[in-house]
Amino acid sequence: MRRRLGTSLYAGVLFTVLGLLAWASGQPFVFPSLGPSAYILAFDRRGERTRAYRVIGSHAIGALGGLAAYWLLAPGVTLTALPPALSIDGLRLAGSGVFSIMVTSWTMIATETNHAPACATTLIVSLGLLSTPFQAAVIVVSVVVLVAVHLLVVRLFERLVGANHPAYRE
Repeated sequence: MRRRLGTSLYAGVLFTVLGLLAWASGQPFVFPSLGPSAYILAFDRRGERTRAYRVIGSHAIGALGGLAAYWLLAPGVTLTALPPALSIDGLRLAGSGVFSIMVTSWTMIATETNHAPACATTLIVSLGLLSTPFQAAVIVVSVVVLVAVHLLVVRLFERLVGANHPAYRE
């Protein structure tokens, strides 16, 4: 019970910082694929899946792969409204999504930055939802902030209670 409560509260703390940043700036510092990343950081605080290079690198790869796919295959089209069945715009968006997943998956494996939420990031970008270079940069900055807050909290916790505290050990 304590782990469930701790994980949910901690994920909320991580997201609160980004929510405040989004609110203060008017920029999309909160987006769907960041939720699973916050959960992984909160659940597996010091595990291999939470390495900064893995979380940040994968989302950067997803943002860049999504931008490349979008600008190659579907510039100007967005998934905010469904395109008509069998339309060229729908085909372009589908192709962009497929291509971005392929590029992102291949690159994450090649760079050993596997982090599944980045596949959602690449779709957010490649489907025209956050598809400008500035928006892609905001995505990456959001992930950097998320990981930085996580690392700060982990270090503070270790200083306060020690790394061998029973409630912190896995």
